[in-house]
Amino acid sequence: MKHELNIWVVGGDLRQAKLAQLLAEDGHTVHTYALGHPQEPVSGLTAEAALRQADRADCVILPLTVTSGNGLLNAPLSLTEHPLAPILDQFSPRQFLCGGRVDRETEELARERGLTIHDYFAREELAVANAVPTAEGAVQLAMEHLPITIHGSRVLVVGFGRVGRLTAQRFQALGARVSVAARKYEQLAWAQAMGFGGEHLSNLRGWLCGYDLIVNTVPVQVLGREELEDVKPDCLILDLASKPGGVDLGVAGELGLTVVWALALPGKVAPVTAGAAIRDTIYNMLREIGL
Repeated sequence: MKHELNIWVVGGDLRQAKLAQLLAEDGHTVHTYALGHPQEPVSGLTAEAALRQADRADCVILPLTVTSGNGLLNAPLSLTEHPLAPILDQFSPRQFLCGGRVDRETEELARERGLTIHDYFAREELAVANAVPTAEGAVQLAMEHLPITIHGSRVLVVGFGRVGRLTAQRFQALGARVSVAARKYEQLAWAQAMGFGGEHLSNLRGWLCGYDLIVNTVPVQVLGREELEDVKPDCLILDLASKPGGVDLGVAGELGLTVVWALALPGKVAPVTAGAAIRDTIYNMLREIGL
């Protein structure tokens, strides 16, 4: 990778703000757009009001996720809305463009302009790194919302991928009695080998009445009416899954259940760590293309 790059960080939340700062501290020339003003002055970091010189960038980093819907750039730190299409008009195919959770609409907008947006969120190293603050954030939320201690509580973790595994381990370390519900038998075997109770995902109905906390990590609806009607009224449900989530929120509301849908936890509970993870992943991507 070249020692010094011209990098634009366009849009995003506190993760991207920290990312821009870290890149500048590493010696790169960094410009930000639709990201508010830098939290602290850093040599080589400039907040721009327009994209006039963005065509000079070696690398353009879009947010995680790229859009907030309706064709708008995801830019919660900006005071105005920014349509994505005219932003993409400022870039060229020679530049390395990347973003997180690139949806089909965004891919098509880029393709129409001869651009390719590389999805850094699809990288395994970032997925693993993000699982750590997500799991820790789940513990924080549980402590904030439960009227009992984690120690001695009964916890069900739904899904046993990266986030599910780390979440189950952390609650177990705090003294909770942890069970796991998973779809794959190999995941259940790993869960049992690690000291967790286990049940197949298809057998949730009639099995949820004894839990104080249910943590879902599966991004499809797994907790519908039949499952939720079995949950005791004082049980806390944390949904860590990305959209569309795994809990029928309408039914949960009818039943008076407490559900916290905790989207983008890494950026909320550990933006510094999350920004550093994105930086490291992008460096890996740049090395692979020889930039």
